[in-house]
Amino acid sequence: MNNFNEIMDKISQYDTIIIHRHVRPDPDAYGSQLGLKSYLQLKFPDKNIFAVGESEPSLDFMGTFDAVKDDDYKGALVVVCDTANAPRIDDQRYDKGQALIKIDHHPPVDQYGEINYVNTEASSTSEIIFDMITHFNDTSIIDENTARLLYLGIVGDTGRFFFNNTTPHTMQVAAQLLKYPFDHSAELNKMAEKDPKLAPFQGYVLQNFDLNENGFAKVQITKDVLDQYGLVPNEASQFVNTISDLRGLKIWVFAVDEGTEIRCRLRSKGIVINDIAQQFGGGGHPNASGVSVDNWQAFDKLVAELNQRALDNQ
Repeated sequence: MNNFNEIMDKISQYDTIIIHRHVRPDPDAYGSQLGLKSYLQLKFPDKNIFAVGESEPSLDFMGTFDAVKDDDYKGALVVVCDTANAPRIDDQRYDKGQALIKIDHHPPVDQYGEINYVNTEASSTSEIIFDMITHFNDTSIIDENTARLLYLGIVGDTGRFFFNNTTPHTMQVAAQLLKYPFDHSAELNKMAEKDPKLAPFQGYVLQNFDLNENGFAKVQITKDVLDQYGLVPNEASQFVNTISDLRGLKIWVFAVDEGTEIRCRLRSKGIVINDIAQQFGGGGHPNASGVSVDNWQAFDKLVAELNQRALDNQ
């Protein structure tokens, strides 16, 4: 594992730094990317620091992204946060810079960086960014916005500290971030808020899941269901954990037809499933992964593997 000194030495050498993260961003993708940008802007006010990628409307309260020209990559340092493999990097110009750094907490699938800092024991990449800040004794230079972003990233990837990736160190980091003067209750409310128009769809999910005796459940959201409720795929995906509190549930998949592919979000309660995601070209955390399949026939094969994993863990 490369250390923080090596990363900072590289950052100090460049006037332009462009920060990427993964497609279909979650709070940790936003938090680590924008939190790193905020920190570096405070530490290096004379550098040009950008964050790029498509926005996720449900997370726009966290921050916005920069319009970066192709020419900006010439002689620039690129940092990619929270992304295990290169095909999932949002904005594929990530390799157009002069140097590339990867900072991540997922099991390493693709070490695409010149420097690859991967800590799978961290709850989130946002936690790693704060560890880097403390490594350089920079907690005094960051502000409430930096703290807010990193806190929300940690909250997102730990399921509000419910998931088993929450460690004593995670709680210590969160406690330090809460010392900064941002309204964490208001921010968490924003993270949890959903448009009222989505409520009927939540009812649909609760009435149309399929849970079997093995503890495996699936939810299939077809194009006609999206049309029926007037939703776009990313709105539907917000309900992946709607059935998570069902008694007897061990593993579940939430599949949404996105037109060109079917996006499948895999979740489990303490059972490793990311290896199954990798078999189908996806990846992620041991208990929270994602994969895209071409059609519902391929989805059925994924379902068979997940169901067998649940059966094997009776």
